[in-house]
Amino acid sequence: MHQHTQPAEAATRPKNEEYEDSSVSTATEAEKEIVAENALNEGTTQPYEDPIAEERQQHTDGGDIEKQTTRRSIRSGKAVSVNNVAAIPNGGTKAWLQVLGAWVLFFNSWGIINTFGAYQTYYETGILASSSPSDISWIGSVQAFLLMLVGALTGPIYDAGYFRALLAVGSFGVVFGFMMLSLAKTYWQVILAQGVCVGLGAGCLFVPSVAILSTYFSTRIATAMGIAASGSSLGGVIYPIVFYRLEPRIGFPWATRVIGFIALATLIVSNSVMRIRVLPAARRAVLDLKAFTELPYLFFVLGGFLAFMGLYAPFFYIESYSITYNITSQSLAFYTLSIINSASVFGRIVPNLIADRTGPMNMIIPCCLISGIIALCLIPVRSEAAIIVECVLYGFFSGALVSLPPTVFVHLSPNRGLIGTRMGQGFSVISIGLLLGTPICGWILNGSSFTYVWVFSGVLILAGGSLMATSRIFKAGPKLVQRV
Repeated sequence: MHQHTQPAEAATRPKNEEYEDSSVSTATEAEKEIVAENALNEGTTQPYEDPIAEERQQHTDGGDIEKQTTRRSIRSGKAVSVNNVAAIPNGGTKAWLQVLGAWVLFFNSWGIINTFGAYQTYYETGILASSSPSDISWIGSVQAFLLMLVGALTGPIYDAGYFRALLAVGSFGVVFGFMMLSLAKTYWQVILAQGVCVGLGAGCLFVPSVAILSTYFSTRIATAMGIAASGSSLGGVIYPIVFYRLEPRIGFPWATRVIGFIALATLIVSNSVMRIRVLPAARRAVLDLKAFTELPYLFFVLGGFLAFMGLYAPFFYIESYSITYNITSQSLAFYTLSIINSASVFGRIVPNLIADRTGPMNMIIPCCLISGIIALCLIPVRSEAAIIVECVLYGFFSGALVSLPPTVFVHLSPNRGLIGTRMGQGFSVISIGLLLGTPICGWILNGSSFTYVWVFSGVLILAGGSLMATSRIFKAGPKLVQRV
């Protein structure tokens, strides 16, 4: 077995580090033995060797170490193993270009989901004024549900090497959906265009945006994922403002087409710069039901289900709440959603930066619990200053609930070859919470007031955070300073 130098991050790590690392992040002797064992399991009897050692000596950029390969060579025994943590670049031009591409994919997938609150408010007084808030919210919830569900189902397609096909189909679906939405006049036309078509397209973009980063980053995966996920927040800032400013001037059809053209222009970037580095040696199964017998995984998925059921109530209803109770002027009310998403940009980067040191579960749990408390605090809000503070705080702390779960799933998957499977099936369960949450809020609103909407949201998020805390205890015990 050949010896290897440890990554630069390990060399600079303090000797008396406060947190005990319970995950594999550097090329230790134990890790090398695991990698060698994985190589044997993949059908080779050769001892572990770094397959890119020579290319590291020929390139000064740590990210430009890959050769142009076909799907067959990427999956072949000569390629870098997906389980070979020591071979992951953790930086370099090519690696950070993947972060840029993933950022754009988040911008045009989750960013569009975060935009729906602006459409919810418009539809209630515009082309869908005859529909109830609950009926209208089904459009956004179907969109979010399909994003997660289709993302899980397309995992095997990604593993088969059809990464670029997913990008192309997803990009087309998002742009085509907005163009068809601009022609919609009735409820069923809107739900087909915005809910189904855009949702399916965004779902095709979701897996590439998260799966590819785990092959370029290991010790800095939370940072990379947080930067990429911030694209969803910025999308939730820009798209509502574009719609709000353009709709009164050029009308709903052309305001929606402009959003479609922005999506088209930005998605060209992802299709141009993103490249597969390595694929699993064998195509993975769609399901890994054994994962649900592992209590840390089971409780985290259940916690995510409850948290996401309540998470998007403020995103969908904060504008209507501000207008209904005359908390702000109508013009400022339309910016409350953008304020939430602006704060969420920092909420998706800062916790992830900290998570690289403390561990992702140690960050997502307090952020989830605080988000639930903030949602409950919306109940007595009746002033402009108070609702702006609420929007900023909720946007920041809820941001971690979207950016950190992929990193947690990586952490809960000892076999890196099963990361995609476990992430996909976990998000499939969570997507059901997304599908049901906001329509239930709309149904509550039909029969009562916003008070019970915020109670529903806050209690579910708190319950989700409690289950995540239970997951952490099963994973690493009650010790608070354990990195997990």
